[in-house]
Amino acid sequence: MTVAPEHRAKRSYHDACGAARALDLVGERWTLLVVRELLLGPKRFTDLRAGLPGISPNVLSQRLEELVQIGVVHKRKLPPPVSAAVYDLTDWGRELDEVIVALNRWGARTPNIYSCSDMSTDSLVVTLRTFFQPERAAGVHADYDLYFTGSDSGTDEFHAVVSDGAFTISRGASGTGTTAIHTTVPAFIAVTFHGRPLADTLTSGETKISGPQDALVRFVSFFELPPECKGTA
Repeated sequence: MTVAPEHRAKRSYHDACGAARALDLVGERWTLLVVRELLLGPKRFTDLRAGLPGISPNVLSQRLEELVQIGVVHKRKLPPPVSAAVYDLTDWGRELDEVIVALNRWGARTPNIYSCSDMSTDSLVVTLRTFFQPERAAGVHADYDLYFTGSDSGTDEFHAVVSDGAFTISRGASGTGTTAIHTTVPAFIAVTFHGRPLADTLTSGETKISGPQDALVRFVSFFELPPECKGTA
């Protein structure tokens, strides 16, 4: 795809390297996080704001306009009775999926100074995809409906499938998942990545399970963050 000069970022590295040309297009602050929020499908402007609470409406509008202009995002209107405008990634934009996963893997090795509550639901989903350990799920065939409550957009629903070492997750619960998990993003992260006992979140009411409890225990065991990188002298 050729991007017209007038659609390039206002600031440029003026460098023919592919990495520099990519950063000319998607290197502005918030741009890749907007893309991250669209990896699982289209969203309305208000949904994007809910997933990125730190961005101002003006900056989000600007980033979306830039992404539309360069061909990474397209804007369309849903048919009645919804009649709402949504933003979605183009085929070219979806190629940034592997870039974001790679950045997530690299960045997760830095010391974390932020709270679990700072992570959006879509960010959590990217993290699950990034740090799934396929060898731990060899021979396992299971599916899960995940319901994350407490976000500004209400309840976010996903359907996750583990099939013999492969992991897929998509937006929207199936309604037929073997195990249904109702929880919050902070509680799920604490149990999955930080060793909080599942029993604590069950007792507090932060997590509810429809199905065998050991199914959730096994599910969270499939994910593990990498050790922090302390750097070298």
